[in-house]
Amino acid sequence: MLKIVADDLYDCQGETVYPCCVGHEIVGRAVRVGSQAREGIAVGDRVGVGPQGYTCRKPDCECCSKGQENYCPRRLGTYGDRYPDGSISYGGFSDYCRHNSYSVFSIPEGLASEDAAVMLCAGSTVYEPLKEHGAGPETKVGIIGLGGLGHLGLLFAKAMGCQSVVAFSRSTAKQEDALRLGADEYVATADQKDWAERHVSTLDLIICTVSGPRMPFQEYPGLLRPKGTFCQVGIPEEPLPPLETMSLVLNGTKIAFSDSASPGNIREMLRIAAAKSIKAWTQVRPMQEANEAVEDMEKGKARFRYVLENKDEVS
Repeated sequence: MLKIVADDLYDCQGETVYPCCVGHEIVGRAVRVGSQAREGIAVGDRVGVGPQGYTCRKPDCECCSKGQENYCPRRLGTYGDRYPDGSISYGGFSDYCRHNSYSVFSIPEGLASEDAAVMLCAGSTVYEPLKEHGAGPETKVGIIGLGGLGHLGLLFAKAMGCQSVVAFSRSTAKQEDALRLGADEYVATADQKDWAERHVSTLDLIICTVSGPRMPFQEYPGLLRPKGTFCQVGIPEEPLPPLETMSLVLNGTKIAFSDSASPGNIREMLRIAAAKSIKAWTQVRPMQEANEAVEDMEKGKARFRYVLENKDEVS
């Protein structure tokens, strides 16, 4: 199974290494395991691959030696990159793909393949900052954006036992969805004129999964309590709007950014998802509908992720 994400669309349309086969959230069965592969993977196992196709794992690499392989300066993507030997990495829009064993994750029993697929990048992208910034029973968390990343942010924040989780979106169109996903409150920033004043200094952590010129970026840090953290995980296509810094200084506000998770945190996330029965909102479609699914995704029809399935290859 393979999830469609915006990054795949951008790479199809922009600069990349050719020939290119996109797809960086992949779940399937291991059909061959090399003699030097890491322990724990056997033929027939259900496994998955996220966006990290290769990291150096050298002892002198500060990131890899600290378990922060997702920030390795030599890391390569699951597709569209060249390995040290010159070969090209290929993604999951295919019947078969080959990947470094250290980038392959065992999928726990009880976690559906379509759910695991959407977690390998989108899920890990929100799980890592939630964990790093202390999300838990004593924290109040805000999730900005209710799409592929945002809905998983809500699910994991609730699974981590956060005191309250507030969903932010522009309009009321997704309010019902947010509440069904477990949000304790929903804020429509374009429809509720006093939303910022009503939520001043009420949150400990904000995870922002979106960016754009219409986003009220200036108002969000004011929702944080002293020493609170605003973490941007949605990759902006344009520079972020400017921030008024004095209020940030006086509140001790931390502005952070985060990439997808380390391999250790991805394994932990998958275990939690299985144990807590976290169910992503996906729509499974046959691989033959890849073109139609891409068009529908660009039109904003996905709720909240399309997953492509090769029925002849994976169960």
